[in-house]
Parts: sequence; C-alpha cells; structure tokens
Amino acid sequence: MAEAHDDWLARTPEEALEPDLPIVDPHHHLWDREGWDRFLMPELRADTTSGHRIEGTVFVECGTGYRSDGPPELRPVGETEFVVQAGEVARRDGGPDIRGVVGTADLRLGAVLDAVLDAHVEAAGGRFRGIRDRVAHDPNGSPVGRDDPQPPAGLMLDPDFRRGVEALGRRGLVFDAWLYHPQLTELVDLARAVPGTTIVLDHVGGPLGVRAYKDKAEEVEAVWRAGMTAVAACPNVVVKVGGIGMPMYGSGWFRAERPPSSDEIVAAWGDRLRFVIDTFGPDRCMFESNFPVDRLSFSYVVLWNAFKKLSASYTPAERAALFHDTAVRTYAL
Repeated sequence: MAEAHDDWLARTPEEALEPDLPIVDPHHHLWDREGWDRFLMPELRADTTSGHRIEGTVFVECGTGYRSDGPPELRPVGETEFVVQAGEVARRDGGPDIRGVVGTADLRLGAVLDAVLDAHVEAAGGRFRGIRDRVAHDPNGSPVGRDDPQPPAGLMLDPDFRRGVEALGRRGLVFDAWLYHPQLTELVDLARAVPGTTIVLDHVGGPLGVRAYKDKAEEVEAVWRAGMTAVAACPNVVVKVGGIGMPMYGSGWFRAERPPSSDEIVAAWGDRLRFVIDTFGPDRCMFESNFPVDRLSFSYVVLWNAFKKLSASYTPAERAALFHDTAVRTYAL
C-alpha cells in the first residue's frame, strides 16, 4: 500500500524551491495504524530531508503509543514517551529534531489535570509544549467517517473544559484547537474567556467541503471568512496555515490520476490562505505540513513549494515569520 502511494506521489515530481529558507514544521504526527500507510521516524526523516531546509518539527497528538494499563487519565502520556524515544533514535541517525511535543489530556479533569500535565512534562524531557483536546464536532455526523467518534457538542463552552484551558496558560503551555468552521464562534468565546492562554487554531479553522457541505461552497466560504475574521480579533489566537490536503476539505485530489503540482495547489488555495495571513498577520501565522494526513494529496516537497510560491509577495521578515519564527515563538522552541 505504501509503495503504491509513493509511486502515485512520484507522478508529480518537483525540486525544492529556495532550499536555504529555514523552516520549522509545527504540525505532524507519527503512527502505524490500520488503514493508513506507516509514518514513523524513517518516513518523517525521508520527507523532512527531501530538499527543503527543515530545522525542526513539532509533534501533535494522534492517539499513538498510549499506555496499555494504569490510570486511564495517564494513558495518553505514553504517546509523549513514545515520541521522545523515537526522536532520540532519530537524532542519532541524523535528520531534523522533534523540538516540541503537543500531547493530549481530558481538560475537564479538574484537580487531576495537574498530575497528568506533570507526567507529560516529565516524560517529554523539556520538549512538552501543550495539549490538544480535540473539540471538532459536526451535528451532521463526522466528516472523517460515518463511524468516526466525535467529542461532545459545545465542549469549548463547558466551564470545566475552560478551566483546563486556563490552567495550560498558567503553566506557559498552549492549547491546540482542532475544530470545524461552524465552531469558530465558540472558539471566539473561549479565547475571550481565557486571555492568558495561547490558543493555536489548527488547519485554517476547518472549512469543510464534504457531506452536508459538499454543494455549499459559497455558504461555507462566507461562514468561514466571517468566523476567521472574528477569531483574528482575539490576540491570544495563532493559526496554522495548512491541512489543505485533507479529504474533508473537499479537494478530491487523493482520487486524481496524479497529485496536484504546487502551482495547482496555489491556484486552488492561494487566495484563501493569503486571506488568513492578511487577517491574522504573518506574526500570528505558521505554515504546517499536517503530515502524514496531507500526504494523502501531495508530497512534502510539493506542499512546501506551494507555500513558498503563495507567500512570494510578502517581505523577507514576514516570510521568516510564516516559515519559522511564529512557530519558534509560539511553542517556545
């Protein structure tokens, strides 16, 4: 399966543009799960050394390596342990360092949350940077799959959840928010309630394009743009510019005879991504790979080429923020 997908990605070959431009990739996963190609350190290293100057990365939780026993609330700490161990092996073998880890925890745990965060921090050996407790919920059913579990509706409005997000800020940790575009107004409410916590909005705010939203592109665009504009007014929110290869966004690239080129990605997404950058400002935006999820649609080289092309009109300082500096500052790398 992996070999076949690699062959498909190779149908759109490109050389890395501007290979000396420093990049921190602030969002990737590691996993070996059923129904997906394996993506562990060898696969990550192959992508991050394929031509672009990737100086470091941030791992974001994805349900990998949980502890199989012990208190349920501490089992996700196994993921942090797994990533740090994998990163140590990678450093011995060469390749970019995993410089930050975003784990997960149930932010509604109350007093117990402190013990979970302490365990993550200890396991990460100085690399723990925050929590992603997924809030993505759509009343029409999961856009990922009909049986894919969703978190409860309205989680960002839950007082216990908010206290957990607030606790992250007191520790200097960030909250990564993965949600869908109809939930952006809830994120605004959350951000205003926890001004001392930095919130990282994943994947340009989740503009869905499948199932109930498949034939409603103009409506989705209007709701998404209005929501992103409102979120941008919250100074404690930073946004990750990426995730555009996910099938739920409706591109359908993964079904095509060949992957899109970087020019085709820019044609499809350039205006929307520049809208995000201009609305938030480059100092509050960071390009992300979201690999291996976005690897369903294009290669690592092609994606970063697209980011470089669509950002060509920005100043050198603005581009440095987008590719490197915002991620370093936000995650204290």
